[in-house]
Amino acid sequence: MAADSVIKVLFEHEGVFIHPSSDDDGVEQDLLISGSLRIVDKDAEIMVEYKPLEDAVDPTNMLCAGKDSSSVVEWVQSSGERSHQLLESQQSYETEWDMINAVSFKKKACTNGEGSLNHSHERSRWAFTFSVSDLRSITVKQEGWTFLILKLKESSSLPPLHFHQGGSTEFLDSLRRFALLSEAPGDEMCLMISTPNKALSQSFENLLDDNNFGLVHKFRKDPYVTTLGGFSKVTNYIFDAFRGTEEQHQRPPEEVADLLGEVIPGLEINQQEEPGFEVITRIDLGTRPQVTREGPLSAEDWTKHQDQEGRMTNIPHLKHAIFKGGLCHAVRKEAWKFLLGYFPWESTLEERKALQRAKTDEYFRMKLQWKSVSEEQERRNSRLRDYRSLIEKDVNRTDRTNRFYEGIDNPGLVLLHDILMTYCMFDFDLGYVQGMSDLLSPILYVMENEVDAFWCFVSFMDQMHHNFEEQMQGMKTQLIQLSTLLRLLDLSFWNYLESQDSGYLYFCFRWLLIRFKRELSFQDVLRLWEVMWTGLPCQNFHLLVCCAILDSEKHKIMEENYGFNEILKHINELSMKLDIEEILQKSEGICVQIKSCKDLPQSISLILGFDSADCGSEQTDCGSAPALRAALRPDACSNGHLRQTSSHNSCKVAFIS
Repeated sequence: MAADSVIKVLFEHEGVFIHPSSDDDGVEQDLLISGSLRIVDKDAEIMVEYKPLEDAVDPTNMLCAGKDSSSVVEWVQSSGERSHQLLESQQSYETEWDMINAVSFKKKACTNGEGSLNHSHERSRWAFTFSVSDLRSITVKQEGWTFLILKLKESSSLPPLHFHQGGSTEFLDSLRRFALLSEAPGDEMCLMISTPNKALSQSFENLLDDNNFGLVHKFRKDPYVTTLGGFSKVTNYIFDAFRGTEEQHQRPPEEVADLLGEVIPGLEINQQEEPGFEVITRIDLGTRPQVTREGPLSAEDWTKHQDQEGRMTNIPHLKHAIFKGGLCHAVRKEAWKFLLGYFPWESTLEERKALQRAKTDEYFRMKLQWKSVSEEQERRNSRLRDYRSLIEKDVNRTDRTNRFYEGIDNPGLVLLHDILMTYCMFDFDLGYVQGMSDLLSPILYVMENEVDAFWCFVSFMDQMHHNFEEQMQGMKTQLIQLSTLLRLLDLSFWNYLESQDSGYLYFCFRWLLIRFKRELSFQDVLRLWEVMWTGLPCQNFHLLVCCAILDSEKHKIMEENYGFNEILKHINELSMKLDIEEILQKSEGICVQIKSCKDLPQSISLILGFDSADCGSEQTDCGSAPALRAALRPDACSNGHLRQTSSHNSCKVAFIS
């Protein structure tokens, strides 16, 4: 590859398998090659790349309880139908809980280093790259999952690509951006590939199809619910204000802003005339530095950070490597437990095994609590009844296009349901709120284990709990903090949003509520979350991710003179179109730019956790309302850039030129 080559990743999906045939020399009979499929723009040429990964996800390791709950059976899909294969009783510390353990997973056999080297050598044979212009046809077939047969114009044969965990539709949809895919005469399963210029006109026609028109029509009628849509208890405070009569749907932007102020008390972040603001002279942040990303941390590199007893070593270096490049999928199942705090970093392997045994007992005792509730009892427990109803409703529509959750009677859905019900026993005050299934789904997908997924989810909810509380304090705090950061980074853009009655930044509500889960592809969500869980390079890094996305979109919003509804619509349509590596690169650059500022206001430092030693001995949680008020207090800093305009209980920040 030339040093000056420019490569932009347009699509990427891990967990794409190649099934070597028995005719391939030197290939183990049962070996499956797991790899990453990408569409990239390399020097203005669209290329398709397949690269084998260092490890594979075993698609046969899912187990579910037999109907008599006394045996464990393997869940397999063949020819679109589910078949069960009876296995021996599960030999683990979960065995005694089999009566209430709906789903579990087989333990993978361990291989020594020699086998790993052989596998690595075999996988290297299967990498390939070709230009989209060289692609002749794609045949779509089903075998319990979708697999694609790609044929090139030179009649070169490529191995079929098996999408065990979904993603074939997304791959074809991405390909349609650069080529026209049309059914071959007489074979509806074969897609012929045409030239890019025809694809361009076809893409334009697709903008006018019924589905897109329906979305636009729905948005025009009720843009607020369409944008924020889908969560109860927390978001119903907002949605209820926008539902009702046709007159309510036609509210002008200024009335909507007033409504938001009513349903989220204290969110007056765009009233600069109000007394109580501290005034900050516009600050020159200097040029934003260019930062680079690295490749994901490999299984080999992860192992190098363990001592003989299994303790993790050189943890700061390890976290930095994860922040800069994320993790290869083979490492996630173990690494996420450390990143989320389920496993202590300093624990030995034996200590972690003991912890898992104790946590398994604790989990199933809580699960037994709701499992043993009779119908008569539940009729007199409205809260439990409501939780169960809401969970069942949400589980049936969570990530159903993902292979792990698709299909009828998928045991992944049973796990999702049972973990969320058990969480209600763990935290009955909060219970279940819509949106929590979105946070659990990727964790369960990675863990492939009910108990580990639950405790990792508990740790994640410890971070996200305030987002789902009834008073919405966490959401209010984050929106205020985000507004403060955006005004520092680009006052003119923030002023434009304010002029369009969008200064509340409520269009970022869904981003913050479930950490971009609905905005990114499933694989990109995994990458973003593991990067954020490192705690680097600052506190509240997710707010800088918001700033990075808005920074990329501000020119279009301002140049097109988007108003209130157009801004909502534009932000809503960014879903599944964002480049995670580009976003992370820009977010890190923004962080470095802010941190390098010599005269940074104390309020900004506290939001991002800079100079914590200068803030006194008291530990400050910038995610809480008292901490935010302290961060915005005019006398919190003596660097001459802040002054109090008047005494007021709700101090805010105003940036002036």
